[in-house]
Amino acid sequence: MRVTSPENQAIDYPESDGNPMGETDWHIDWTLRLRDMLKYRYRDQRVYVGSDLLLYYHEGVPRDFVVPDGFVVLDCDPQRRRVFKTWEEKRVPNVIFEFTSASTRRSDEFFKPRTYAEIGVPEYFIFDPHSEYLSPSLQGFRLTDECRYDRIESDSRGRLESRELGLTLELDNGELVIRDAASGLLLPTQADAALQREQAAKQREQIAKEREQRAKESEEAMKQREELARREAIELAAKNASLELELRRLREELDGQQ
Repeated sequence: MRVTSPENQAIDYPESDGNPMGETDWHIDWTLRLRDMLKYRYRDQRVYVGSDLLLYYHEGVPRDFVVPDGFVVLDCDPQRRRVFKTWEEKRVPNVIFEFTSASTRRSDEFFKPRTYAEIGVPEYFIFDPHSEYLSPSLQGFRLTDECRYDRIESDSRGRLESRELGLTLELDNGELVIRDAASGLLLPTQADAALQREQAAKQREQIAKEREQRAKESEEAMKQREELARREAIELAAKNASLELELRRLREELDGQQ
């Protein structure tokens, strides 16, 4: 991408970092899953969710860029972008996520955090899906007033809190689990949410069928009770009529004897 600098000089801002290094399936899977979860969480909101996008942070200096695995910018137009330029957006990411691997370890642990602190990213989380490079394999950092990162301490349940996004992050058997901090509910992907809606619809349908069945059974039971009551009434009327006839016969017999 070619743009013009304030001095009217053409400057190239590449739309790819040209990095020939590949990533593992785990790294790619988590990058895509995180993007999906965050995109669904902030659907229909003024929030931009980026993933593997070139983020330029110094106007006129195209070599100054980073490529976060995932990041969230609150109060930002969610439209698609080729690159993200902080001076044009007048925003920096509120939170950045990195999934570290053998090829990105040094950058994720040392170089990128310095840049993120420099440009003022409030929170930074890093996860090692293989548990090979980080100990613990999930770590979080929060920017201080001194423009440096302090480690975010986990709570009694081992969860790290993102104050910026209202989320908690934790490990469950080595898997990264992200929840809404207020409700404690797992953050779903779009597919997860669709499955939940489908299951909820099936459950509602089943409940409706069970209610209908109970109503039918109740109606049938009522009809049976009504039929039983009708038969009992007929039997009682027949017995009363028989007694009346017997009483009349006895009276006639008594009158005859007198």
